[in-house]
Amino acid sequence: MTDTATAAVPDTASAAAPDNTPAAAPYITPAAVPAAAPGTALARSVIAMVDHVLSLAATWTAWDGTPARADGRDHTPHKAIRRVADHLVDHLAELESRLAGAEPQPDHWHASAITTAADLAPFTAEDLDEARSRLTRLARIWAHRLDTLTGEQLDASPGEGWSFRELAHHLIESTYYADAVGDLSRQPCRS
Repeated sequence: MTDTATAAVPDTASAAAPDNTPAAAPYITPAAVPAAAPGTALARSVIAMVDHVLSLAATWTAWDGTPARADGRDHTPHKAIRRVADHLVDHLAELESRLAGAEPQPDHWHASAITTAADLAPFTAEDLDEARSRLTRLARIWAHRLDTLTGEQLDASPGEGWSFRELAHHLIESTYYADAVGDLSRQPCRS
């Protein structure tokens, strides 16, 4: 695997919003991550993943309440945020346990197999603000942690499971949940 996942994430700072106003700057600036450590490219990729998710989430206040279907599952704005946050928390707990020489807690998430009543709630501007606070903090924790790991720790990680480099690449794939909901500023009007 390579550390080039950021190339697949759109540059939200240069895109225009639907009303042609400039898009907001990324929620976490890549400059906040030092450039010298072995995990820096991974850290920036995790930050870019969260920026991508939040860029899409900024359009979800227009959600009409109809879940999007992808891969046989329902996807909603709240579910996408829940899944990205759960992914960040779950794998951070795994990484920290393995670094401490402990066995990671077994995974009992229902993940995207369920859609809860909370997942079906309207997605408001306040929900977007909460998502920004939650996901940017989790991304920064990941970025700081990845930035402290040596190349050996990234590739020959302690404990059972994926290497920490592979784990970070897996996290970057969390854009799937947000992409399943999509950019709702471009949704057709339903009558």
